[in-house]
Amino acid sequence: MKLTAVWALFLAAVLSSCSTPKSVTYFQDIDTIVTEAQTKAASIKVQPEDKLMILVTSKDPEMSSIFNLSVASSRLGQVTHTYKRDGASLSTNSTSDNMGYYTVNEAGNIEFPVLGSLHVAGMTRSELAGYIKGELAGRGLLKDAVVTIEFVNTGVNILGEVSSPGRYTINRDRLTILDALALAGDLTIQGQRENVLVIREENGKRSTYRLDLTNAQQVMNSPAYYLQQNDVVYVEPNSVRKRQTTVNGNNVLSASFWVSVASLLTSIAVLIVK
Repeated sequence: MKLTAVWALFLAAVLSSCSTPKSVTYFQDIDTIVTEAQTKAASIKVQPEDKLMILVTSKDPEMSSIFNLSVASSRLGQVTHTYKRDGASLSTNSTSDNMGYYTVNEAGNIEFPVLGSLHVAGMTRSELAGYIKGELAGRGLLKDAVVTIEFVNTGVNILGEVSSPGRYTINRDRLTILDALALAGDLTIQGQRENVLVIREENGKRSTYRLDLTNAQQVMNSPAYYLQQNDVVYVEPNSVRKRQTTVNGNNVLSASFWVSVASLLTSIAVLIVK
């Protein structure tokens, strides 16, 4: 009987150090949420310091070629001659197939061949393509233009208790927090699901959001559900993980561990004496 009690105490001590299913399960309230109309998805918008690759094509390749940066055209499979304009913003990236791109300046503008300075900040890719197409047609330069726009090196940073922390490139117009965590291989078992931090800089201001992944309603209604370029996602370690980092990262040497051991041994001694 005494031996059984000893084993029961030992098992209780072991289990107390483990994560419970309740603490690792996502969207625990999902079955209680009333079906609602989906909120309009927030597309990523152009911001200062973004790099954009813009290609203009039409039925007249020779005419449309003057509106392209030759390196960008080559990148997208269109070989055209080089057109240069004073003040045009052209950069090359030797590590990315010699890709050319426009860099959005602090005022939110780019210098576009022939059209000159264009204010592009605050537009989605689709809006910007339509804007350039309208300018070309409105000025009588190109009536049947097709404008293709890609973000270059636009991404989000994912840090903390995920399987593969790092910077991840955004290759779509919308990216949710769930998409981003999936790219990083999901949270580790030591990640605190109730307190995922998103840091965002927009228009010179820094905002922070905290998401509880166990609460579907809170996550999906958060302004940080749809991420923006250069957002930082940080997954905080849970209490077990934090304890493991104390005293040179070895929880066997931590004070809390030895207090638990002393308490367990005292209980065992009392049982044996009785």
